Amino acid sequence: MSSSMIEFLVLAGIALFVGWRLFVTLGQDEGPPEGRGRMPSPAPNPTPANIAPAGGDVVQLRPSFTGPAAAGMEAIFEADKNFEPRAFMQGARGAYEMIVAAFARGDRGALKPLLDTDVYEAWDAAIAEREATGAEGMQLLRIRKAEITDASLASDGMARVTVHYESELGDGETTTKASELWTFMRQTSSSDPNWILDDVDTAD
Repeated sequence: MSSSMIEFLVLAGIALFVGWRLFVTLGQDEGPPEGRGRMPSPAPNPTPANIAPAGGDVVQLRPSFTGPAAAGMEAIFEADKNFEPRAFMQGARGAYEMIVAAFARGDRGALKPLLDTDVYEAWDAAIAEREATGAEGMQLLRIRKAEITDASLASDGMARVTVHYESELGDGETTTKASELWTFMRQTSSSDPNWILDDVDTAD
């Protein structure tokens, strides 16, 4: 084989190698074509609860207040911008389940931080009477309805919200329906976000 032929083959090999490297590099930078193995684009960010106008200041969306307790809830919101009816009701349902369960098992330690002093003393006496007779506590079977029926803000900043609960309770042998008005209270100037049970009445 002549020297010119060897030189031609060497140059051709170098050209093929350079071309292959360019193909690999460009192919990695560009990625696969659309519709053939490309990773999907990230989902758009969720819409924020607050809106920032052109000036850059964040504007808090005002909750919607409806029903017979609308005026009271609006007054509470004016004193505490974190008050929101739907979030309150989520907590109120959880509080009802927790308090009824603690009362049923006679757990005074769980009840005390959730109840106002007068309510705790009355329920403590009821637990003591039940313990003396050996009666079983009524367990919560289900909440049939829970809705805000009243709300108010006192001059000292104490907020009160009344919730009408309809529920089914049972002791393993009998089942009963309960219809009660529970009033929760909270000092709006306090850094503690928790509400406590202030009063319990039977609904008409």
